[in-house]
Amino acid sequence: MKILMISDVYFPRINGVSTSIETFRHALAAEGVHTTLVVPDYPAATADTDPDVIRVRSRYLPLDPEDRVMRRGALRALIPRLRDTGYDIVHIHTPFVAHYAGLEFARTLGLPCVTTYHTFFEEYLAHYIPFLPRPWLKAAARRFSRAQCNAVDAIVVPSRAMGDALDRYGVTRPRHVLPTGMPAERFLGGEADYFRDRYAIGRDRRLLLFVGRAAHEKNIDFLIAVVDCLRRTDPGVLLLITGEGPALPALTADVKRRGLGEHVRFLGYLDRHAELLDCYRAADLFVFASRTETQGLVLLEAMAQGTPVVAVAEMGTSEILAPQRGCRIAPPDVQGFAAVVRDLLATPATLRTLGEEARCYARTWSADEMARRLATLYADCIAGGARPAARRAQAVPGTPPTNSATPRSLI
Repeated sequence: MKILMISDVYFPRINGVSTSIETFRHALAAEGVHTTLVVPDYPAATADTDPDVIRVRSRYLPLDPEDRVMRRGALRALIPRLRDTGYDIVHIHTPFVAHYAGLEFARTLGLPCVTTYHTFFEEYLAHYIPFLPRPWLKAAARRFSRAQCNAVDAIVVPSRAMGDALDRYGVTRPRHVLPTGMPAERFLGGEADYFRDRYAIGRDRRLLLFVGRAAHEKNIDFLIAVVDCLRRTDPGVLLLITGEGPALPALTADVKRRGLGEHVRFLGYLDRHAELLDCYRAADLFVFASRTETQGLVLLEAMAQGTPVVAVAEMGTSEILAPQRGCRIAPPDVQGFAAVVRDLLATPATLRTLGEEARCYARTWSADEMARRLATLYADCIAGGARPAARRAQAVPGTPPTNSATPRSLI
């Protein structure tokens, strides 16, 4: 089985979409599924060692300089090459240029098409286009999500909460809850003492950790306020924030304004296959307050390294937190969240127990199992045989589909 994937983002751009794609491609290969990935080029990127990653010429995006916009002419020029390869299905991962190029590939090559709805755009857009009314932006996000999702044969969502949101939007295509799993290598490595020594962090100092893009929707300012509260009873508490993004200047200013220079440290991006594992292992607690995550993959990454989690239970994170294994659910207010953290830091025995639970629980989110389920979804779409995406790509956006070839749900 040969799968043509396309995305507007991929490494060296670090985010959950890039991580999800990498994880699935690696696990699908073990299932005998061959994937080719079409993504933008990046000016600072080193040469790809993977021959199945096709980099497309792209241009600068003023509103979001971390990202790139693939050039449509360069994408269309790929079609003869793609036609000769003999793909079985197109899998779209992002809703921008990649979505429309993916539909064009499906139509031109006569292939079925699936998409993964990774991002909760209803809450996301207001942070990046603040000069437009929030209700208008939410309505616009729902409209374009409905139109795009109804133009494909099947939709993968990383959580039931995201599937429920698409129901409310009026999406009628089959939805399949299929989170990104944990690859076995995420349980390896991790040298806590080495990390603390390298960054001159005392081995007995209480260390909180946030990993993720420094973006407004991640609610990192909430965590800074939590640390401001905690330092009054624990003067040695330290929060590490790893990652970069558009909110970094505002977050840095907030830390300075609160006088938290000794309690909050920004580390930028860390190598996710090496130093980031050390960072997870070094932390006493992983803290997370985002309310817009469609899954919350970093929670599982922390747990895989035996680091307990304290987080608010919103959207996709609620499903990870629901069994309350290796974690504590905190209220979405600063004082309440700080109280949960404070109680755990005061009881080292409880932290050790939670860490053991966390590692065992993370193993139940197997990347291999998720890849098997995705391979089954691909096979079902291919077996439908009617190539409905090729027809719907030319339909009026948002028009209810008439396709009768519905892949069986894996929910």
